[in-house]
Amino acid sequence: MALLKISVVVPEGEVYTGEVKSVVLPGVEGEFGVLYGHSNMITLLQAGVIEIETENQKEHIAINWGYAEVTKERVDILADGAVFIKKGSDDRDDAISRAKKLLEDASSDRLAVSSVLAKIESL
Repeated sequence: MALLKISVVVPEGEVYTGEVKSVVLPGVEGEFGVLYGHSNMITLLQAGVIEIETENQKEHIAINWGYAEVTKERVDILADGAVFIKKGSDDRDDAISRAKKLLEDASSDRLAVSSVLAKIESL
């Protein structure tokens, strides 16, 4: 299976880069998945969690909003704010706290924020 290249960038710099099997993005019209060979598109992202599946594990990045450019070989995400929540990391609890704050500050839609926060807490 061919791997997809992904990068997540915020104004302060790069949050994540790598080769992945798939990625699920929080689009404004709903979540959508991307695999290698996907059709080209540019889309707006809403506050939510980016789910990244590598060959070994699943990783998660919380974003407040941004844009994604998808081509058949790569996904480039430009976000206003992002927090990488790494499983097994010593600062995982701190990352979850920062992700919650980022998402709470991003939207006044309490129902949407609650749904995303529940997803983060289950990681």
